[in-house]
Amino acid sequence: MLVDSTIFPTIAVSDITKAKEFYGMKLGLKEADEHPQGVTYQCGTGKLFIYQSPTAGTSQSTCAAWNVDDVANAVKELTKHGIKFQKYEMPNVEVHGYVYALGTQQAAWFKDPDGNILSIAS
Repeated sequence: MLVDSTIFPTIAVSDITKAKEFYGMKLGLKEADEHPQGVTYQCGTGKLFIYQSPTAGTSQSTCAAWNVDDVANAVKELTKHGIKFQKYEMPNVEVHGYVYALGTQQAAWFKDPDGNILSIAS
């Protein structure tokens, strides 16, 4: 059943107005729907839902990731919009600036205003 269903991440935020500025303006996501429970953004063929919650930012793991063609270029573009990337200690992982080489994949991490960890990867 679930194998044929589309999945979309949901992210708790503390301030929906502030989150809309971050996800809509800084990340450039297109709002697909807004209602009292939260905001849905269209991301390629998937969706991202943000909602207000007192537990916002409490996860210490990546809660959403975007698949991009070129991580280094995406880091440059997002940095121009004020996104600050994170550095993590990862033994035996090659790092170029904020881009981590993970086998055949590359990834970079950043946080939203609540501290939710987000990623871009290829």
